[in-house]
Amino acid sequence: MLAIASTSSSYRPHGVYDELNMNANGRSDGECRLVSYLNELGQEELTRRQSAAEMAIINFGITFTIYSEGENIDRAWPFDIIPRCMAESEWRRLESGLTQRTQALNAFIHDLYNGQKILKDGRFPGEVVLKSRNWRPQLVGMMPKFHVWANICGSDLLRDRDGVMYVLEDNLRVPSGVSYMLENRMLTKRILPEFYQTQSILPVDDYPSQLYDMLASLSPRPGDKTRVVVLTPGIYNSAYFEHAYLAQQMGVDLVEARDIMVDDQDTVQMKTIHGLKQIDVIYRRVDDDFLDPEVFRPDSALGVPGLIRAWKRGKVGLANAPGTGVADDKVVYSYMPDIIKYYLDEDPILPNVPTWRCHIPQERQHVLANLDKLVVKPANESGGYGMLMGSHATPAEREKFVDLIQANPRNYIGQTTLTPSTVPTLVNGRIEPRHVDLRPFILSGERTWITAGGLTRVALRRGSYVVNSSQGGGSKDTWVIADTHRGK
Repeated sequence: MLAIASTSSSYRPHGVYDELNMNANGRSDGECRLVSYLNELGQEELTRRQSAAEMAIINFGITFTIYSEGENIDRAWPFDIIPRCMAESEWRRLESGLTQRTQALNAFIHDLYNGQKILKDGRFPGEVVLKSRNWRPQLVGMMPKFHVWANICGSDLLRDRDGVMYVLEDNLRVPSGVSYMLENRMLTKRILPEFYQTQSILPVDDYPSQLYDMLASLSPRPGDKTRVVVLTPGIYNSAYFEHAYLAQQMGVDLVEARDIMVDDQDTVQMKTIHGLKQIDVIYRRVDDDFLDPEVFRPDSALGVPGLIRAWKRGKVGLANAPGTGVADDKVVYSYMPDIIKYYLDEDPILPNVPTWRCHIPQERQHVLANLDKLVVKPANESGGYGMLMGSHATPAEREKFVDLIQANPRNYIGQTTLTPSTVPTLVNGRIEPRHVDLRPFILSGERTWITAGGLTRVALRRGSYVVNSSQGGGSKDTWVIADTHRGK
């Protein structure tokens, strides 16, 4: 028997919401009868299969890159074979909330670059936009196809100890991780085939075809021969594996800036051994700052001169649209309930984490007075960098953040410290609870499509809330169990 079944085992979550809903008798109401399967499998066999998964990851070259002491280090993707299970009924509510949120975000971004009605109506502070480092005044008046700016979005969700799923943030610029979601599913099918076949799990495998269809719909020359490319900064980018993976899965070319050019007709051309070939749509994984040296950073060697000019003239589609990052900002995040109400006249389906904005004096004083209780985040950092976990910080670290906040209050927010839910995770041959979040991926074009579940990221270190792979986190497959299957 596995330790998870025993009330005297190490699997005893305390003070958290456990995704298996373990009760006082060690029994679980999990959606996919996970506990009984793990006990049938046995500890030795489960460990053997985890080792098989890790070997497959190495053989398939599933890696991510971290930066350490000036070096780029490729590491095997950290994967836990025990899946996270969720009922379809709960997922459908999350799906509705994410659709609502993405529609409001796209309406907000489009308004900021075309009229700024929300600012003129006094429903959003203009200084928050104008002081954003991702505000691009060069793009005022631009109207992307379908008026959609964030074509690919990855919103991070976290369930607190009260069982409520909160939105942590919206990643709108170049959200990553979807390739690992797809590889996680492939690995789970390979490593746990008999268990997978007993479940009615909503698929995620069609993401590459959905992504291609959405990208192709942005073409200024719609037709059967739409040429889509993935633009990567190159092999030293931390997400290069994903860039290459998605290009391969979609059957399109992976290109760098040196591979393409803008001609004197403002069309974008790809250099091939057969001559120039016109590009219709670019899925760009290059940040705005480096995308076009004629418009943004003139010293960029990663961008394509004239690309923004070609986009403005409707000669090429770009996803995500440059300028989208103005809403990928944790201060803007704090206004999302107001943004949803303004553009959709609806109340938010999914709640924000309670947030205080440091650019507002009264709220700033609350943050400074409660640094030992709050999480403080910079407006535009990602990957868990630059933040303060007040309850785990030293007095010197908190004092440093007092200075940072007072020097640049626009750049910081304070948030209630949530306690992420836990799921069973195999760590050093033992099943123990580990904290997780969830990143679903939303595709927006003429219509909206959302992956069923998304990428579950897990904090592999005991007691840690940090799920980012660059800081010791890993991931696991996310199973949305069809409601028709429950109870079978």
